[in-house]
Amino acid sequence: MKFLVLWELELRALQPTILKLIGQMADYSKSLKNQGKLHSQYHVVGRHGGAWIYEVDSNEELERLIAGSPVHNYAQYHVLPLAEMEAPEYKVQRRK
Repeated sequence: MKFLVLWELELRALQPTILKLIGQMADYSKSLKNQGKLHSQYHVVGRHGGAWIYEVDSNEELERLIAGSPVHNYAQYHVLPLAEMEAPEYKVQRRK
C-alpha cells in the first residue's frame, strides 16, 4: 500500500531543541529507505516540511512509522492513500 504523507512543521515550534530533531530527519528517512518503507521524499517549496511516499503493509504500520518520526509531535500531517492509475485498454473494432 502506498501513501502520500504531507507534513509541515508548526512554525511556533521552531526552537533550538526542535532544530536538533529536524537534523535527525535525514537519518530517519535513510533508515526507512533501507527498510523499503519510504519510496520517495520531496521538499514542498515554500513550506517547512515535506511530501513523503511510504510503501507499507498496513495502515497500522504507516501510523507506527509516522509516530516514530523525530518531529512527530511538532508537525501536522495529511495522509492520502494512493492507488495505481492504469490506462484502460481500448480495443479497436474493425468494420466489416
